[in-house]
Amino acid sequence: MKSINDNDIRSFVDAVSSFFFHITREKVEIRAAYLVEGEIQASTFDLTSYITLSGDFSGRVYFSAPRVMVAHLLLAMHEPDRGDERLLDAVGEIANTISGNARKHFGESMQISVPVAQVTGAGWLNTAVSPHSYVILVKWKQYRASVVVDIQRTA
Repeated sequence: MKSINDNDIRSFVDAVSSFFFHITREKVEIRAAYLVEGEIQASTFDLTSYITLSGDFSGRVYFSAPRVMVAHLLLAMHEPDRGDERLLDAVGEIANTISGNARKHFGESMQISVPVAQVTGAGWLNTAVSPHSYVILVKWKQYRASVVVDIQRTA
């Protein structure tokens, strides 16, 4: 199995930037994108969603954000419902959109699952599939979120 490279991770950074710009018409700030070796010790926020990859890739892509940020994104989308169920749906949609946009770079051999979204807390995300995972720290307005790319090529 092979780890993804810097060019591959750039596709996820671009996917995050594209998502936020498309929804809010504002640029998101990528605070950092760094390599983590071994276990991921990234902090998770109130809400986390992940997409499981299969085909020529294995692993997961996670999106984690504070509840207030997701509520603000729903407001930007003119979504009146900001209840807990809708917030979880939105986090799932974000992870799905980011993974789907990145899939354009990787091709049809990267199959993505439906998103799994849940309320989370610190320390929830503490395992790794790949020996080299990436964490992308995002800032939009005053809010911070993270995208964790924990995947590797199987083919």
